[in-house]
Amino acid sequence: MKRSLWLKLMFCYFAGAVIMFVLLNTYGAKRIEQKLIDEKKSLLYNEATSISSDYMTIYYREQLSLNYLTTQIKTIGSKLNARIWIVSKEGDVITDTKPPKNTDVTINVLDINPDFLDSTFSDYTYMRGILPEPMISVVYRVVYKYQLKGYIVMLSPISAIKESSLYFIDTINICFLIFLAFLFLMFCYIYYLTIIPIKTMNKAAAEYIKGNYSHPLKMKRKDEYGELANSLSYMAGEMNNLDDYQKKFVANISHDFRSPLTSIKGYAEALQDGTIPYEMKDKYLGIILFETERLNKLTTSLLALNSFENHGTILDIVSFDINHIIKKTAESFEGACTGKKITLNLIFSSKETYVDADEGKIQQVLYNLLDNAIKFSHHNSTIKVSTTEKGDKVFVSVKDHGIGIPKESIKKIWERFYKTDTSRGKDKKGTGLGLSITKEIITAHNENINVISTEGVGTEFIFSLPRSESF
Repeated sequence: MKRSLWLKLMFCYFAGAVIMFVLLNTYGAKRIEQKLIDEKKSLLYNEATSISSDYMTIYYREQLSLNYLTTQIKTIGSKLNARIWIVSKEGDVITDTKPPKNTDVTINVLDINPDFLDSTFSDYTYMRGILPEPMISVVYRVVYKYQLKGYIVMLSPISAIKESSLYFIDTINICFLIFLAFLFLMFCYIYYLTIIPIKTMNKAAAEYIKGNYSHPLKMKRKDEYGELANSLSYMAGEMNNLDDYQKKFVANISHDFRSPLTSIKGYAEALQDGTIPYEMKDKYLGIILFETERLNKLTTSLLALNSFENHGTILDIVSFDINHIIKKTAESFEGACTGKKITLNLIFSSKETYVDADEGKIQQVLYNLLDNAIKFSHHNSTIKVSTTEKGDKVFVSVKDHGIGIPKESIKKIWERFYKTDTSRGKDKKGTGLGLSITKEIITAHNENINVISTEGVGTEFIFSLPRSESF
């Protein structure tokens, strides 16, 4: 890729240089030459006007000799690098600032070119034997007392114009060559700014394709390339996390499915081959049913999470008394609380507190939070469930005095299959999905859920719901 882009840059560079050089030395040279010719004609015409007003009127009054007139116009012609003719109305050249050598023959321009004196300006005038080279010519008509008396003809060699034009073109070419050198350095700088970072990012992308998401991509730049590199690096980090999550997901779900399946298979085979006495079959059938229910619960939880992720769950928002739902949910844990001698304290800020939410989903949230609180509470402890109204919000709190959550685990409790007990020995009934489902439900309601926990002291979950305006 590097070679290809570099060749393209160099092709553009040289193509641009050649095109510009050709344009400068063809069209540009012609334009400069024509510009110099136009300026020269204008200058010659102005000088012809001055000669006519300063000398020709006096000459036709016979107050100025021809020799003096010739001397004066020779001086002017020398300054202008021009040949000046004074021509009679019959076409005879009566004075010439640069007459041909060794000839005393009077020149009649009308004999050479009958139309010569009719054109004020001419870019190309050549008279064999009279003019040594092509000239620019300006013909100025001299009028005295409303009568045409003659002409002032200003001649300037085209070769001088071409020399001046070449001088300008050479100067421009030199400047252009210097510019090309700077332009080459600019192309090299552009290559460094663009191609090098693209190559670096392409190399990193190739590593990411291979699955090496830990490949470093550090570009200390604050431009668009730096932003793109940061985006790629962030994407790689997210993909790396996703890869780790997928591995953990597969490991966790394999574990959670394998354990009950192993129990079901083992006890079913034992019942089949008679290893288990007939009088004990009800006990082990109960275990099989328990493990089956555990698998069903795990599958249901996974489907619930999947529906949230795909935005397939439609919330059935109704107005209901959250206090009543808390009481009903608490009643379902009466047996579990009795077994651990746990007391449930329900504290409400008012007798009835109505909220706008999905009643079934919120009951599932309360069930998951109470289930967790009971599971991780000590015997003979207390769990407090309370509701508080603040503005247009209702805050629900579930607080236990159990084992608490380690500080390093608080941010991870919302992850699927995460359990604070890494040995997984204390919580064989749990799927590790309860809090994930709880988080998804509250988020689907555009509300928040927070956790406050101190290891060895207890844990409090607080979530918000919109208070109903109907009551």
